[in-house]
Amino acid sequence: MKATGIVRRIDDLGRIVIPKEIRRTLRIRESDPLEIFTDREGEIILKKYSSIGEMNGFAKQYADSLSQVSGKVAVIADRDRYIAVSGGMKTLLNKHISKEVERKMEKREGIMAGKNDKSFVVLAEDEKECNWQVMSPIISEGDVVGAVFLLSADEKEGLGEVERKLVLAAASFLGKQMEL
Repeated sequence: MKATGIVRRIDDLGRIVIPKEIRRTLRIRESDPLEIFTDREGEIILKKYSSIGEMNGFAKQYADSLSQVSGKVAVIADRDRYIAVSGGMKTLLNKHISKEVERKMEKREGIMAGKNDKSFVVLAEDEKECNWQVMSPIISEGDVVGAVFLLSADEKEGLGEVERKLVLAAASFLGKQMEL
């Protein structure tokens, strides 16, 4: 564990403030769920909770199926990272989503764009393989919990309405699965 040198006191309601610098570094936003762990030495460990991350195996299988049916790269993300990638672009796996993707998710906006479109977003730092993208946010119990993407590196063959509908259906299905 890494010491930060920051000390905080617990208030009379049992609350403690996580310093802004740490929240920014760890990408913890207001209302983000945190999981609490303890160990035998009396340490308390806080970890960002990802409801879609809990379905990691299922998300991987779903990405595999989506990629197989579409012939494109299928990617599933939680609110912080890409948790399942199938059909190529494996370098995205476990990378942080970009601020642009995060903003689109927060606004509940989808994406359907080619590399030259103004609505095209960079998916992650150092990612340059993608030329076409379709994205839909995953919404569960009214909250955005992630997103589903179909991507293509092919410069000539774009993504269209069929891929957009596949991504919408996948996002809707995954959102409903998390509500069960």
